[in-house]
Amino acid sequence: MSGGRGMGAWRGKSAWRVRAGLCAALLLVLAGCSASPADDDGPDRDDDGATAAPRASDAPRASGAPEASGTPGASASPGGPATGSAPAGARWQPRPGTRWQWQLDGKADTSVDAPVYDIDGFENSAETVAQLHSRGRKVICYINAGAWEDFRPDQGKFPKNLLGNKNKGWKGEKWFDIRRLDTLRPLMAARMDMCRQKGFDAVEPDLTEGFRNGTGFPLTADHQLAFNRMLADLAHERGLAIGLKNDLDQIPQLVDTFDFAVNEQCAQYDECEKLTPFVKRDKAVFHVEYELSTGEFCPTARRLGLSSMKKKLELDTWRQPC
Repeated sequence: MSGGRGMGAWRGKSAWRVRAGLCAALLLVLAGCSASPADDDGPDRDDDGATAAPRASDAPRASGAPEASGTPGASASPGGPATGSAPAGARWQPRPGTRWQWQLDGKADTSVDAPVYDIDGFENSAETVAQLHSRGRKVICYINAGAWEDFRPDQGKFPKNLLGNKNKGWKGEKWFDIRRLDTLRPLMAARMDMCRQKGFDAVEPDLTEGFRNGTGFPLTADHQLAFNRMLADLAHERGLAIGLKNDLDQIPQLVDTFDFAVNEQCAQYDECEKLTPFVKRDKAVFHVEYELSTGEFCPTARRLGLSSMKKKLELDTWRQPC
């Protein structure tokens, strides 16, 4: 999400967590609220890549920013046996125009005809991932990297001094102090270990724009860059690809570090051309709109080479791809 847009946290997260916060006890006992059945979205197809727009200019970096604790480029991380980053060629690399499904509401419906699934890492099992792989799908593991959630099974492992203001509009969530890389590194490593152990191909860390929000901490753009690069290192050490979620203004600094992008509502806010550095590097941009019709954003998405679809805020199984 981008700050000051009026949509608040809606742009950086999905509406399923409002319901999840209200049924936290059920999530712990039943492993999530049930998903709703998919609507018939018609035959899927691959979009042809088109000429990309000019590269977005660099976002200004904060000057004199305090140095974050820890180092974003350590070769080995607590939480798993990784000993070094896997070569880029050894990781999955989604290409521009690749069709996808994004479902964060409950257990994944594996019947959707899409070559890539992005699903909740905690709510889905290794068996679900294996079932998708048996159908030739690649699977992305969604985790929250920027905020604590009181309904996750590992919520007790995060020290209280790491937690800041409530994430406005999202019950049971508090922002992390992302300057504390020394503390966050093993905690995020453990979550990525979960993704790897379940067989996921990639990870989508959410809330990677804390520096633009009222977190309760004096975060700068440099703190955010260090945190996001740490996340990329942790994923790559485990052989996982990783997507940059929103954070449009830092794309020039991060496009070479991340393997793909995930974006919400760039068409609604006339920001899609900022994502073209990924397409120019032959990296997919997985994009959704919630309010616009497909007729309003699909022509631009095709021109820019984005992997676009319309979704409901709940991020259930329903989808309407371009």
